[in-house]
Amino acid sequence: MAAPEERDLTQEQTEKLLQFQDLTGIESMDQCRHTLEQHNWNIEAAVQDRLNEQEGVPSVFNPPPSRPLQVNTADHRIYSYVVSRPQPRALNDAKRELRFLLVYLHGDDHQDSDEFCRNTLCAPEVISLINTRMLFWACSTNKPEGYRVSQALRENTYPFLAMIMLKDRRMTVVGRLEGLIQPDDLINQLTFIMDANQTYLVSERLEREERNQTQVLRQQQDEAYLASLRADQEKERKKREERERKRRKEEEVQQQKLAEERRRQNLQEEKERKLECLPPEPSPDDPESVKIIFKLPNDSRVERRFHFSQSLTVIHDFLFSLKESPEKFQIEANFPRRVLPCVPSEEWPTPPTLQEAGLSHTEVLFVQDLTDE
Repeated sequence: MAAPEERDLTQEQTEKLLQFQDLTGIESMDQCRHTLEQHNWNIEAAVQDRLNEQEGVPSVFNPPPSRPLQVNTADHRIYSYVVSRPQPRALNDAKRELRFLLVYLHGDDHQDSDEFCRNTLCAPEVISLINTRMLFWACSTNKPEGYRVSQALRENTYPFLAMIMLKDRRMTVVGRLEGLIQPDDLINQLTFIMDANQTYLVSERLEREERNQTQVLRQQQDEAYLASLRADQEKERKKREERERKRRKEEEVQQQKLAEERRRQNLQEEKERKLECLPPEPSPDDPESVKIIFKLPNDSRVERRFHFSQSLTVIHDFLFSLKESPEKFQIEANFPRRVLPCVPSEEWPTPPTLQEAGLSHTEVLFVQDLTDE
């Protein structure tokens, strides 16, 4: 059976639990699990918090008792440990907005901290100055964030204030105030620091505006270039499409010509084969011969003799072999008017002979053009 502290844990959580215990040396599995759960099973954050505690930095989950700062300001961007805003965000805001950032490190155990907060920092005229001229960030040095800022600023005593601003392209401490100070003195010194360094902010604003204008101009130029490039590409695409369309059209016309040429050649070869296969024409004195006069669609006439016993297919092949005959046609008799079944069909699978078709010794037949039908 699994131990109570490992119940309902996933395999990944169990592995993190054992790894955390191995890294920190904590014997209690319950304590290890509790610490990891506080850090949402982020083992790196949990280990770092444990190491901070061993170095004397309070855990973010077990802070020492302290009195929060009572700075009643109207600015909603007051950065203090009361609202848990990290100091890097305050720096980024000050850098982005080109404003002064006033940092206050609160020494909980210092004898002057309470008086400074109560009488100086909470004075209406100080609050008004902070709200109108700068951003404000405050934190207790007993907090991990405050401790890290303290290590960077290296203050000597409390109360401690540092004025930070963007100078020479980097965030720089331009003023440090240490020790108990009265509201009027604080206002005078903060005003002096800001006035002495205001030119840097003005210069930075001008440079930033110039950079922004240059960037906007470059962006506009890039957009214009891209628009011109896209227009040129579109023109080139249309030219390619037009060239391709013409090429396909020419190719299609050429293929049609070749197909027509092959068709005509095949037709001519078929006419020649039909002509070669025709039986000999009977003599005029053959009593079984039929004299047929064909009237062609072009009003020309063709005359030939056939034998009564020959199929109507023979007269169709004769006409097909003629150069002046249409490609498709039918043969009609006039008395009575009818179409002669010269080619096989469902009604006449085998075409009849001339005699069976009722032709006389002399006939006039009409050739009807069916090529376009």
